[in-house]
Amino acid sequence: MKDFGPTQDLVQRAKTFALDIIRLSTQLPKTSEARVLGRQIIRSGTSVAANYRAACLARSRAEFIAKIGTVVEEADETVFWLELLIESGISQEDSTVGLLREAKELLAIFSASRRTAKSGRQMKLPAASCGVS
Repeated sequence: MKDFGPTQDLVQRAKTFALDIIRLSTQLPKTSEARVLGRQIIRSGTSVAANYRAACLARSRAEFIAKIGTVVEEADETVFWLELLIESGISQEDSTVGLLREAKELLAIFSASRRTAKSGRQMKLPAASCGVS
């Protein structure tokens, strides 16, 4: 995993997270339990990045709030699957623990963004700062 500074573009950070999730899934054991969890975590972990990109293209505050809500749900689900992988003993590698830490950080960031947008405080639409064209 890469070290991200405070100005790191969240679109790229979420994409890197998705790629790390894909790499993790390829390293899971070939058991039926690991395959089920691997499919789930690929779905939710990659969805965080895809849905954040969509949120960045929101045309209004209401649309952004709805889309960032989906990002928060997917990030929280990814935290759950990572916790299951670790707590079940399927994957207790340092990389899995690191991904759990990153998933929790992303969840906190996206949750805060949703709260800010819902509060009605002044915010610019994210498209300008997301690097998505």
